[in-house]
Amino acid sequence: MAGDYYEILGVSRDCGKDELKRAYRRLARQYHPDVNKEPGAEDKFKEINRAYEVLSEPEARARYDRFGEAGVSGAGGGGAEYSDMGGFADIFETIFSGFGGMGGPGGATGTRRRSGPTRGDDLRLDLKLDFKEAIFGGEKEIRIPHLETCKTCSGSGAKAGTSSDTCGTCSGSGQVRRATRTPFGSFAQVSVCPTCNGDGQVIAEKCESCGGVGRKQETKKLKITIPPGVDTGTRLRVSREGDAGLKGGPPGDLYVYLAVNSDKKFRRDGINIQSDVEISYLQAILGDMVTVETVDGTEELNIPAGLQPNKVLILEGKGVPKLGNPVSRGDHLITVKVVIPTKLGREEKELLQQLARIKGSSTGKGGFEGIFGGMFNK
Repeated sequence: MAGDYYEILGVSRDCGKDELKRAYRRLARQYHPDVNKEPGAEDKFKEINRAYEVLSEPEARARYDRFGEAGVSGAGGGGAEYSDMGGFADIFETIFSGFGGMGGPGGATGTRRRSGPTRGDDLRLDLKLDFKEAIFGGEKEIRIPHLETCKTCSGSGAKAGTSSDTCGTCSGSGQVRRATRTPFGSFAQVSVCPTCNGDGQVIAEKCESCGGVGRKQETKKLKITIPPGVDTGTRLRVSREGDAGLKGGPPGDLYVYLAVNSDKKFRRDGINIQSDVEISYLQAILGDMVTVETVDGTEELNIPAGLQPNKVLILEGKGVPKLGNPVSRGDHLITVKVVIPTKLGREEKELLQQLARIKGSSTGKGGFEGIFGGMFNK
């Protein structure tokens, strides 16, 4: 280490602990790499750290005063770990609590961040489907905003032509350790390195495209497959389509939560479909073949003679495919509504009256009760 430690910190050889701490805080704030981008600032910062490391520890300071650099050449290991250093880590936490979230509330103090590859976050997308889309499935194009690996720096966060350097404070470990002396002995405490925030690496020149983060917010088009038979509340997992990981870590997953729109003609009950069809009273009496709509298109439905109002007729296999087994389908349940006319033409009325007399004479009952035999009262 070139230069005298006292000169580096700008203090006298007989300075006290408080004066030493004030000088260190002022210089560390001035030359911290996150604040000072001038050439040589990082090397100066390392010198300041080393000087304070030695002079803040009474025994190391005494050896330095007596033997110079040779007396402390093994101390601190150039910043690998800080031991027996009193309040060194506390000073870092105080000085840099406002820089990049290091230290202080919201920072990474107390727990070590992973410095290796980190998996990206999972994402959630709420997607609405039309009624038939949910029944038959198919491909759906969606757009999702997510974090993608920066193409400019390939996720490194460093400017093109540069690279990240091993953190001089923690020598790449991502941690600093300090020991506190008490009447009961020495207690070691490990905390996140305040210089690199636990990464173990420091980026000298940040990528201009992503600001040194290594990821950028992008909106991506994506085609996903909707399986037949999904319903409101169904969750689909799309592997590796979440946020990109950090430092080469795998991306997260995308979870798609489905909501199915209602339909004007059809209702769903599990794997069955329900709908209504209206027929005339004559069709109900005499029977008929009518055309009804299903999710597959039009189908012929047999109306048996003497059909009662609100009778449910079944078209088998015309319902919803079972999720995961689309070959098996539910049924289509059709409720038959019999429409009774409120007005009759003269000729139709005369025919019905004539029929009523014939029917009434044979049953001993007159009027429409004789005609329909109480079919609409059931």
